[in-house]
Amino acid sequence: MNNATDYPLLVFVFSFFVLSLSALIGASFLRRRRKLEEDVRENFGVILAATLTLLGLIIGFSFSMAVSRYDQRKNYEAAEANAIGAEFVRAGLLPASDAADIRALLRNYLDQRVLFYMARDNQQILQIKAGTAQLQTELWSAVQAQAAAQPTPTAALTVSGMNDVLNSQAYTQAAWWNRIPIAAWVLMGAIAICCNVLVGYNSQNVKAQGVLLLILPFVVSLAFFLIAEIDSPRGGVIRVYPQNLVSLAESVHQH
Repeated sequence: MNNATDYPLLVFVFSFFVLSLSALIGASFLRRRRKLEEDVRENFGVILAATLTLLGLIIGFSFSMAVSRYDQRKNYEAAEANAIGAEFVRAGLLPASDAADIRALLRNYLDQRVLFYMARDNQQILQIKAGTAQLQTELWSAVQAQAAAQPTPTAALTVSGMNDVLNSQAYTQAAWWNRIPIAAWVLMGAIAICCNVLVGYNSQNVKAQGVLLLILPFVVSLAFFLIAEIDSPRGGVIRVYPQNLVSLAESVHQH
C-alpha cells in the first residue's frame, strides 16, 4: 500500500492539523493585516457561503465516487465466485482424470483468491499475485490440452468457463486499481483550506471563538477520513469481505 489515502487515520490527523492551522491563520494573521470592514462584510458572507457550498458539493461527489467503487468491488467479488463455481461444475463433464486435475487446481486457485481479499502485507500480496498467475497458466493449459485432444462441445464449454474465470480476476484487479485520483484529493484539500481561511478571517474574536474555529476543520477532516476508508481496498476497517468466495471454498473443499 503505497498510496497515502490507504491510511485513513493519517488522512484525518493530517487534514485536521492543516485545516485548523488554516483557520487560525485567517483569524489571526490576515485580520491583523487588514480587518474586515462592515460595508464589505455582506459581500464577504456571500463569497464564504458560496465557497462552503462548493466544498460540500465536492465532498459529496467524492463520497459518491468512493461508494460506487466500493460497490463495484463487491459486485466483482460475487461475479468471480460465480465464475469459479460454474467452472468447477462444468469440469465434471470432462473425463474423470482431467476433471480431478482441473478441480484440484480450482480449489487452490480459489484459496488464493480468498487470500487476495484478506491480505494486507505487501510482501504477501506479491506472493499471492505470483501464485495466482501461476495457477491461471496451469488452469488454461489443462483445459487447452483437453480441448485440443477432444474438440467436443463439452470441451468448448469448459474452455469458455475457464475464460470467464480468468476475466473475472482481471475485472476484480481493475476495480481495485480504480481509485479517486490523487489530483482530486489535492484539489479538494485546497478548497477546504481556502474555506477555513475565509471562516477564520470572518471571525470576530479569535479568543472567544477559538473552539468554534476547530469545528469546521474537524467535520471536514472526518469527511475525508470516511472517504478514504471507503475508497481504500485494503486500508482501514471498511473493506470488501469475500463472503461469496469463502462460502464457495467451503463447498468445494467438502465436495
